[in-house]
Amino acid sequence: MSSVIVSVLYFLITLGVVLLIWWLYHEFTILMAKRYCKFLNEDEFQKRIRKSQVIDLRESKAFNDGHILGARNMPYSTFRSFYQELRPDLPVYLYDQNKTLSMKAAKLLHKKGFKDISILDEGYQRWDGKIKKG
Repeated sequence: MSSVIVSVLYFLITLGVVLLIWWLYHEFTILMAKRYCKFLNEDEFQKRIRKSQVIDLRESKAFNDGHILGARNMPYSTFRSFYQELRPDLPVYLYDQNKTLSMKAAKLLHKKGFKDISILDEGYQRWDGKIKKG
């Protein structure tokens, strides 16, 4: 085999291994998060939205471009400074563009004693419910 073919094969194998490791890490992170929070699909999230504190963890510009009706903006970049404004006796519903930031915020809330934490499973990117702009 030529050295080009061997190099391409090594690259593809390396890429495959890296992707497998990333996927395993992602799945492990979700599994660990399920110990202290629930992942809700859009229907479950919408059913309980009125009885919870809905927190949009995206930055203000993204929030102003459109957010779930009734959500409060608390960007993840400032979340550590402002999570104390949340009531630990009420459910907290978190979302961001996908769910990466929500899992980090849920972990922090859990460490601070919050018990009822839920995450929008598919994130805002797949939200079909009511939204508010501006």
